[in-house]
Amino acid sequence: MNSLRIFLLFALFSVSLSHEPFNSHLLPRPLILEYPHESSEEIRLRCTSWRFGVEANNLGPWKTIPVECAEYVRDYMIGRAYEIDLERVANESAIYARNVELGADGNDVWVFDVDETLLSNLPYYVEHGYGLEVFDEMEFSKWVEKARAPAIMSSLKLFEEIQNLGFKTFLLTGRRESHRSVTVDNLINAGFHNWDKLILRGPDDHGKQATVYKSERRSEMVKEGYRIVGNSGDQWSDILGSEMSLRSFKLPNPMYYIP
Repeated sequence: MNSLRIFLLFALFSVSLSHEPFNSHLLPRPLILEYPHESSEEIRLRCTSWRFGVEANNLGPWKTIPVECAEYVRDYMIGRAYEIDLERVANESAIYARNVELGADGNDVWVFDVDETLLSNLPYYVEHGYGLEVFDEMEFSKWVEKARAPAIMSSLKLFEEIQNLGFKTFLLTGRRESHRSVTVDNLINAGFHNWDKLILRGPDDHGKQATVYKSERRSEMVKEGYRIVGNSGDQWSDILGSEMSLRSFKLPNPMYYIP
């Protein structure tokens, strides 16, 4: 026993005189359980759940998509699922529109957002990680100025039917007034014609949240005697707020969030 005590004392004395820095990893540590990496199926399920939260407006404000969902969002956006979801929204919108009894004064309005509602900026987001990168307003403005965004075909079909049914079509976008000319060119080149109003952010609207800005513009429509019967947008800020439409339709968009 004495020899054991002498050995332990010598060992501790040696450590205290050592020039090597103390390394806690050499001492016994609590047991740490390391779980295996999540399977691809588990990641897919988690990302599907996240996208559901986005579309149901259950998530708080977010700036980028989750890193682990980058491949999932890419596959969704360039695959058939996104097209099917867009077609579903357009079809349900058309069914509703056909059953609306329009007033004789011609003041029944359908409001459309522009980006990711009528026009697709997917070519831009292909180059920017499908929402994995923090939004860069200057880079996006360069894309807007090219006026190359293609039409969302199901929305173009809906837009034309809405017009044929006798609704007035007001386009209410978060784009700036300085982009009016390129936006008009882009819309026309993509197949959209004869809208009744195109409303963009003026100088006094800069810095306003989209919900506030669009609510104010809808309030102006109502004060002018228009009835907002339908509203289509890819963001909840397109359709929530004051003077909401009698019926609103949310298009899918898991790439970005605008409050």
